[in-house]
Amino acid sequence: MTPLSKSPFPADDQNRNAIWTMLVTRDIAAYLAQAWTTVADDFVKTGFFGVDARGSADPDQWVPRFASLDTYRDEWLRQAAETAATVDPAHAMTALHAATRLERIDIDGDFAIAHKKFHGSLPLRDGGSAFLDWQTQYFCRREEGRWKISGFVGYMANTGATPFRPAALTQHKTAGPYTPVVETRPGARILVISGQAPVDLDGNVIGDTLEEQTRVTMDNCRAQLEAAGSGLSEVFKVTVYLTDLDGWGQFNTVYREYMQEPYPARTAVQAGLLPGFLVEIEMWATKP
Repeated sequence: MTPLSKSPFPADDQNRNAIWTMLVTRDIAAYLAQAWTTVADDFVKTGFFGVDARGSADPDQWVPRFASLDTYRDEWLRQAAETAATVDPAHAMTALHAATRLERIDIDGDFAIAHKKFHGSLPLRDGGSAFLDWQTQYFCRREEGRWKISGFVGYMANTGATPFRPAALTQHKTAGPYTPVVETRPGARILVISGQAPVDLDGNVIGDTLEEQTRVTMDNCRAQLEAAGSGLSEVFKVTVYLTDLDGWGQFNTVYREYMQEPYPARTAVQAGLLPGFLVEIEMWATKP
């Protein structure tokens, strides 16, 4: 079974992890169980509002839709019931986690904006699939030491051009965490980062094992992408250089900790690297 998504934020970032858990872990579990009561306390009761972007990235097309928490609750329950009636329950949880990305949360004191994206397919009971492709900005406020949702702009076009896997693709049973073909939207802005290695800012090689060096290298990749306004979820092509392909299994174990389905396309090469390096990684990504 595909593991459920994990928070992308450092363990000591308590605020962002609390918001991520509220908007991903608890929200998905409650939605699939149609259990509003389990998340009711995650919302402010007074002053809550919701804006419906109607599938558009143009603010001129947005309309006010939820003037109170009660109106949003009723719509939430309606959508949850509709999903429960149509989605394959055996795979709904893992599929929804795979389709959900929340990698940016901006915080200013007791106010935060969480940028949540949906991009992926939910398997249906009839054998088909429902494609999710939109984003929501949640406005959060900290009350009495706890983060809560005070409003949102939802159902916006997912303009980040997040890469995705064409639905008709097949792959052999021994395939690792990669996708054979990845598609991006027309007009996507593309970022390319140079090969990243297991070094710190002073140029020191960090890690004696392939697993240790892979974590440092993946952290460096993430830092470069985020500095350019992107992230690991926007990556659509990865090239991996290893000094010894016998370590492929160890590399994949760590790689899965950072990358989630649908995985980027990927190529692996055994190569002679600079002294001390066991791994080097380059990535191509779209920019929201």
